[in-house]
Formats: sequence, structure tokens, C-alpha cells
Amino acid sequence: MKKAILLLLVVIGFRSANAQKTINAGSHRIDPQIKIEVYKVLDQYLTAFNAKDLNAWERTYQFPHYRLASGKISVLEKTGLRDPKKVFGELQQQGWDHSKWDHRNIIQASGDKVHVDTEFSRYRKDGSLIGHYESLYILTKENGRWGIKFRSSYAD
Repeated sequence: MKKAILLLLVVIGFRSANAQKTINAGSHRIDPQIKIEVYKVLDQYLTAFNAKDLNAWERTYQFPHYRLASGKISVLEKTGLRDPKKVFGELQQQGWDHSKWDHRNIIQASGDKVHVDTEFSRYRKDGSLIGHYESLYILTKENGRWGIKFRSSYAD
């Protein structure tokens, strides 16, 4: 009986230790505080984007910042390298006025990295829909701050 109890305690201890490793390596269980912080960054990201404020938008990034869209990966090494007229002007020429999140679901997380399944929609000034775009955002916590490190999108 003592051997069975000892074996049970060893197994429970082993599973607990491995469960902790799994959480640190990425888990479907999400720390509520991390969820709050990540959604706050995503809200700031979209608010700055809609305001066409490139500086504020880039403050939601981690650098280097990566984007995969239209079959191409782009790397932004640091803030201040892009022209706001080019970034927002091309969208505005297509009739874009603003975007909204359709959904944001954290699908995996650790203490310093989160994968977020997202969908956003682009709208014209009159509120008519341009399109829906599914994306995957990866946010990382670097130097004590959460930011968007990688975006993979089906948008142009």
C-alpha cells in the first residue's frame, strides 16, 4: 500500500511539473491578466490605425516587426521608416475609411508570447463593407511590454 501511495505521489508530481512546463511553452489555458493586456494592445493598434496615426500605430509593434501578406513577408526593423501618406493613402484610394475587429480569439499563450486568431473588416465612410480579412497576430512581451511582433493576413 505504501508503495502504491508513493508511486501515485511521484506520478502526480511528474504530471504537475510537466503541466507547468507546458504552460510556459504555450497553452490553450490563458492567464486572464495576459488576455487583458493583449486585448488592450490590439485595441490601441486598431484605434491608431483608424486615426491614421502611424507613430501611435507603430508603438503597438515589437521590432523587428514582421508581416506576411499577399505571399510576401515584410520586415520593419524600427519605427519611423514608413511614409504615412503611402501607408494610409493606398487604402484610402480603395475607399477605406476605418476598420473594426470582427473577432479576436487567443488560441495559445505563454507568459511572453500569444497567438491570436483575428478577423477584421474594412469599411467605407458611408459604413458599407469593403471586406473581411482573417489574420493571425503574434504578440510578444519584450522589455516588460506587450506588442505585435508578427502579422499574417489575407488582406492586401
